[in-house]
Amino acid sequence: MCGRFKLTTPPEDLRQYLRYPEHPNFPPRYNIAPTQPIAAIRAGAEPGERHFVLLRWGLIPPWVKDVAKFPLIINARAEEAAGKPAFRTAIRRRRCLIPADGFYEWQAPAGKGGRKVPFLIQRQDGGPFAFGGLWEHYIDADGNEIETAAILTTHANADLEPIHARCPVIIDEADFARWLDHTEERVEPVADLLVPPPDGFFSAYAVSTLVNSVANDNAALIEPAGGEPIAPRPREKPADQKPNPKQLKLF
Repeated sequence: MCGRFKLTTPPEDLRQYLRYPEHPNFPPRYNIAPTQPIAAIRAGAEPGERHFVLLRWGLIPPWVKDVAKFPLIINARAEEAAGKPAFRTAIRRRRCLIPADGFYEWQAPAGKGGRKVPFLIQRQDGGPFAFGGLWEHYIDADGNEIETAAILTTHANADLEPIHARCPVIIDEADFARWLDHTEERVEPVADLLVPPPDGFFSAYAVSTLVNSVANDNAALIEPAGGEPIAPRPREKPADQKPNPKQLKLF
């Protein structure tokens, strides 16, 4: 599960990393939450073309009749997406890259009781990376249009398994073009990318529970708890972290 992430990389550095022509200017975000606008890069009309766009985090398939009654979909299991009605078209035709430079997962306490501990997970070198994402174009009964997205997840690698059973799919820079290319409209050409990141790719440390509230969005959220990095602690039973709908709000 990936329910919160951050993007603090300077806009021009991100542009050079993902190689899109637009020059968006956006502030650092330390606590990006579901239903908020998120940055995404998707293929253009010409071969090899890619563009920066803003999408709402929470995918709405085009066949939904009543959005108010449809569950919030922020993640899609990579091993199931091709067979699920909500994702099977998007994973063939509408793949995207969702940039980040850190994300949060909550580790369940050992035994009964206690409070879940949030961890910030980042690349070892602190640089940006890209989630494998899916996007959709939705038009409601009144003709209002909205573009939405979800982040693909897979089984956690050895770095993250002690914290959480699952982690986002990470698309390597060398595979950006292949991931965005949907000319064949098939999953098979990118199936090998739907795997956990290599062991050693990420590092993690515990942070303050300030991140639990979407109202908090500042650099204090990434300070190590207790002033020093804390090593992940194994837990007995992994469980997905579910967002609290009462805490969700628009950016």
